[in-house]
Amino acid sequence: MVWPGVLDDVPDGFRPYVSEPAFCDEDGVPFVTCCLWRGASDSAWRTGTMAFPAEGDGDPDGANDLFALLVDRSPEAYAAWASDYHETPVDAGAVRALLDLNPLTDDMVVALGPDIALSDLTGDAAEIGYPVRRPGVA
Repeated sequence: MVWPGVLDDVPDGFRPYVSEPAFCDEDGVPFVTCCLWRGASDSAWRTGTMAFPAEGDGDPDGANDLFALLVDRSPEAYAAWASDYHETPVDAGAVRALLDLNPLTDDMVVALGPDIALSDLTGDAAEIGYPVRRPGVA
């Protein structure tokens, strides 16, 4: 079921995507949690007008939980989420260093995940252009 109002205001130019079979279940109901669009002449992203219940919990559609990391971009929020998700402590200071694009170090990698070493990540880091501090190099 699509939350009432999520797709109601989608402009005609984008309407074919709402009913595209690749984005719908076998009954033609779109797989959608949220919908944002921005036309070439729009100055901002737009959404449909949702009618939320007047009473009830403060997160009737689950958006607060679903998009929490998009709203709170702090290293502490990510570390808390990652610690819970991976069921192992994740150091917020190491997350902050990573987000600040500080070069990866052995200590930073261990603080992010004790089961992996810097040497395991150097290829991945090079592929995405992430800086790595080589041992013995300041």
